[in-house]
This record gives sequence, structure tokens and C-alpha cells, in this order.
Amino acid sequence: MAVTYTAVVDVDGEGRNGGHVRSSDGLLETSLAIPKELGGAGTATNPEQLLAAGWAACFLGALRHAASLRKVRLTSTNITAEITLTHGDDGEFSLSAVLNPVLGGVDEAIAKELAEAAHQICPYSKALRNNIPVTINASAAA
Repeated sequence: MAVTYTAVVDVDGEGRNGGHVRSSDGLLETSLAIPKELGGAGTATNPEQLLAAGWAACFLGALRHAASLRKVRLTSTNITAEITLTHGDDGEFSLSAVLNPVLGGVDEAIAKELAEAAHQICPYSKALRNNIPVTINASAAA
């Protein structure tokens, strides 16, 4: 398999609690903070938001690809991604995800079909499939 692209990101400091993120090309540079909901300052982004952003962007690309393979013309695409960090009774942390794509130019059935196809295509979905609970709530734009 040929390498298409490798993202390189350095994180220093205290990681999710006051760390700093910088990509090798300098296009991504941000601080990290624990969310207020977890008792942190909430003054910067966090790993869950970064995962949600990356997965949502990739998933929309996969949706558009799935539509093009089926010769379906989408008039709009939008997605809200929710990444939830949970802390179990055993003390372990885990993640779950909800992806809410909204597709224009198609009905509900086609929106759901394209979302399922995208879930098979998207590299993030492939990486996380069977590793975390994932719910996909596809709908047609009103």
C-alpha cells in the first residue's frame, strides 16, 4: 500500500491540561485545556473536539464520494459530530460517538444509505469501528 499522506503533530506541556499542539507544517497550532464540564479551565480546545472535527470532515468527504459513486447529486452537506468521554465505574475512560449528517437534495432513505456507505469508506470510521460505540443519525435537509 502506498503512503498518501502522513500528518505530524507535536504536543508538549501537560497534554490535555495546558499542553500545546503544533503541526509540522504550522497550519495547526493551538493550546489544550480540560473542559469546564470536567473541572478544567475550558479556555482552549481539547482532544475530543479535535477528534470530532477530524472525523466529521473526513466523513463528509466520504459522504460526497459515496454520492458520486451512486450518481447522486447532493445540494448541501452538514454534519455535527459528538465525541463523548466517559469514566466508568472501573475507573477507566472510554469514548463514544454520534455522527449527525444532514444531506440536501435527497430523501431520508437515500441520506441513510449514503451515511452507511460513508461509514464503510471513511478512514476514521474504519479505525474506530468495533472500538467505540458509534451512532449515525443521517437525515435529509428540510
